[in-house]
Amino acid sequence: MALKIALYGYGKMGKAIEEAALAHGHQVVLRVDQHNAGTPPGEADVAIEFSKPTTTLANMRLCMEHHVPVVVGTTGWYDRMNDVRTMVAQLSGALLWASNFSIGVNLFFKLNEQLARLMKGHANYAASVEETHHVHKLDAPSGTAITLAKDLLACNNRYTGWALQKMHDQVAGPGQLPITSHRIDEVPGTHAVQWRSEEDRITITHEAFGRQGFATGAVVAAEWLKGRTGLFTLDDVLRHA
Repeated sequence: MALKIALYGYGKMGKAIEEAALAHGHQVVLRVDQHNAGTPPGEADVAIEFSKPTTTLANMRLCMEHHVPVVVGTTGWYDRMNDVRTMVAQLSGALLWASNFSIGVNLFFKLNEQLARLMKGHANYAASVEETHHVHKLDAPSGTAITLAKDLLACNNRYTGWALQKMHDQVAGPGQLPITSHRIDEVPGTHAVQWRSEEDRITITHEAFGRQGFATGAVVAAEWLKGRTGLFTLDDVLRHA
């Protein structure tokens, strides 16, 4: 069934989502950027939100107040997750979020969890996370890197938290998993998890070749979310597709 989609955030990612939506037979009925911020979703069946951390919560509320389900790909707001959970419940809304909508990245998350479990008995290996994105990305570390870190922490109790390292010569504190972030040119996104000992190194890497994988995943999530109520993640889509 064709959807009427409202796009909140119409930069390069928003345009890639529009292309993916049209390829799936949907119609984009609203495009919101800084020039028409605060515009309600109107006749849209579902909204897709890829704006900025400073505007994403307001966009979430606006959509749910107008009874429009919203798919959220913006990162940098996860410290407000409890507020968002309360908002969804109070408004009887529908919201689906993910730190990364690429199907490949979500498979990469599972590999990361499995490797972290395997490393429980090998204390001579130290873990680290590294991510590289384009210079326009505002948050660091990326939401995907934070997800990788949190999943690793949940599967291996050697670390108690994570810490951002802006330089390779900065060392995380005891029990902290280091994350290194780079912002280079127009790199779509590369993430690596490394386990290193004095003898060798194991690295798993996901490299995006462009924005289309993220865009397609967001459109698939929007198709799944229509008609549902509650707070969801891309895991729910992949489990029940």
